Amino acid sequence: MTILFIWSNTISWGDYVDRKRLILEAATKSFTLFGYKATTMDQVAKIANVGKGTIYTFYKNKEELFQEIVQSVIQEMKIKAEGTLTNNETFQERVHKVLYELLHYRTHHQLLIKLSQEETEMRTPAVKEMVKEIETAIISYVEEKVKVAIEDKEIEPCNPKLTAFLLLKIYVSLVFDWEQQNDPLSKEEIAQVLEMYLFKGLST
Repeated sequence: MTILFIWSNTISWGDYVDRKRLILEAATKSFTLFGYKATTMDQVAKIANVGKGTIYTFYKNKEELFQEIVQSVIQEMKIKAEGTLTNNETFQERVHKVLYELLHYRTHHQLLIKLSQEETEMRTPAVKEMVKEIETAIISYVEEKVKVAIEDKEIEPCNPKLTAFLLLKIYVSLVFDWEQQNDPLSKEEIAQVLEMYLFKGLST
């Protein structure tokens, strides 16, 4: 990502950071309220109470601004997931906690809710790419957990990326697809299903 703003002595570092934060917060609010397609740089400038030219000193276009927000959301998701983990947990417990927290975050974050609606209804290319990018980030994150479990001999050697992909897809199916025609499964029931149908096949 190219940042066009060049910091100099004409503006303090604190002002630079504050302006950028203000723009990111305003853009996040605009994307949440209006979606990606309907958001304009004029709207962001109005919400941030800055001139539109100020935004262009930091970001060359809406796409670049959106991308930085997406990366920030992904990092926040990972931090939330890590915050659920404690010492002396099994691989199964860690994966269950991580996937539950990541999906909970994705389905309760107002920006992601709005963008998911836009992706479903309008198929906006940039939003479709965002959804794909977040899923890829989740798979990569879980993949690292799988690699550690293999190294620690908690599970049998396997393809970490494929295993992470399957774990995510199964979890999504249990949380969302199952509920379309059945009573929702509790967090504990989901853990039991994963244990019965998947983890026992991986355990050493």
